[in-house]
Amino acid sequence: MITHHSHIGMAAWSDLLRLLKDARVSDLRGTPKMREVRGRSYWYDHYRVGTDVVDRYIGEDSEELRERLARARDLADERKASERERARLMRILRAEGYLMSDAGTGQVVSAMERAGVFRLGGTLVGTQAFRLYEGDLGVRIGFGQSAMTDDIDIASFERLSLALGDRVEEELGEVFSALKFAPLPSMEKNRVWRWQQTDKSTLVEFLTPSFEEGEPLRDLPALGVSAQSLHHLNYLIVEPIQVALLYRSGALVQIPRPERFAIHKLIIADRRRTDPDQLKARKDRAQAEFLIEVLSEERPEDLAEAYEDAMEKGPQWRARLEASLSRMSETRARLDALR
Repeated sequence: MITHHSHIGMAAWSDLLRLLKDARVSDLRGTPKMREVRGRSYWYDHYRVGTDVVDRYIGEDSEELRERLARARDLADERKASERERARLMRILRAEGYLMSDAGTGQVVSAMERAGVFRLGGTLVGTQAFRLYEGDLGVRIGFGQSAMTDDIDIASFERLSLALGDRVEEELGEVFSALKFAPLPSMEKNRVWRWQQTDKSTLVEFLTPSFEEGEPLRDLPALGVSAQSLHHLNYLIVEPIQVALLYRSGALVQIPRPERFAIHKLIIADRRRTDPDQLKARKDRAQAEFLIEVLSEERPEDLAEAYEDAMEKGPQWRARLEASLSRMSETRARLDALR
């Protein structure tokens, strides 16, 4: 059964997200400047440091971003009041029973946010992202569906990372070191894509879509890390959405669109058919089932479009979807009803 949050909770979450987006442009050092890159328009904070000219990436052009940039000076003046209001909204969300980030995950993800990971195209994926749909969809996510994982997975497009011409404000190796993470060795020398916390089991991994037959390591220059490339990942992280991470006074992060997350989980569940991955496959199907139930009622057009997009990718995609849906009769019926 779908249980919705109260109108008070949903309003508080929306206000928190708005204030976090405002904060993204409240600390401009120079003049906003738009640049065309490969047919797309991006905004940069254009300023000088001594004799050097710096273009700090702000975000892709949109009407919403342009409106905020026009109010940048007013937003800077309101920054302190905004921080107090965000703390108040977080108290409301706790009282309303929203899922809060645990201290360990919150520290790591918010540190990456401050370094610019999400500003520069990083997208939080996996169960950590699934928990954040509670705010976007306004529904309660139960413990069985949201059971915490120690993995924090960040995905990004290699081509976007190359195109932006900007880098994180602090090297991620240093960020992770301060949080007691150590790099894990990979098969390729001097290429690090995973960090393990030395006093806990928390694991941070960086991922990127694979557009070739294999799934080799690739570099993400904007983030200063390497990443494991994976098939099907491009479908998941195209056109991500911004949401609030509920930790301290909130942090602005990116996650996949919920309809794409749901369909992608059906595909990934079939990739995990081997015995060691059966538990993860069941979790994938449970998360997909929940989101498809919600979206078929709340956003059926978005869900139908995402499902059709995946089905049109080719026979291998359809075969993986069919394999997962053969175990999920109610979910199959919901998707069939959309076509």
